[in-house]
Amino acid sequence: MPKPIVGALSDDDTHGRRHALGRAGERLAAEYLRQRGLVVLARNWSCPQGELDLVCTDGHSVVICEVKTRSGIDYGAPVEAVSPYKVRRLRDAAAAWLRAHDVHNCPVRFDVVSVLWPPGEPVRIEHRQEVC
Repeated sequence: MPKPIVGALSDDDTHGRRHALGRAGERLAAEYLRQRGLVVLARNWSCPQGELDLVCTDGHSVVICEVKTRSGIDYGAPVEAVSPYKVRRLRDAAAAWLRAHDVHNCPVRFDVVSVLWPPGEPVRIEHRQEVC
C-alpha cells in the first residue's frame, strides 16, 4: 500500500509562494510516481528547447511527466494548463533529452501529473497517462 503523501508550504510573497507550490508539487509528484513503480531518471532537466519536470521509466518506456500544481481551480484544472504550445515544447525538450542521453528505439510516453493543493486541505494527485 503506498504511503500517504503530505507536505507543507511556507507563507511568503505571492510569486515566492507560487514557486514554492510548484516545487513542492513536483516533489510530491515524483514521490507519487515512485510509489507506483516508476523510476525517476531526471528532475527539472533544462535545455534550449525547454524544461522537463520529470523524466521517468516504467521499465519499458521513457515517461516524460509534466507536473501542474495549483492551489485552486479558479482558472481551470491543473491538467488544462498544458496548451498545444506547451506540448510542442515538451516534445522538443524530450527529443533533446533522448539525444543527450543516447537513448534510441525506446517508446516514449507523455503524461501529466496534476497536483491540486488548496490551502488547509489535503493534496489531491491525478496521473493521466499518454495525454500528449
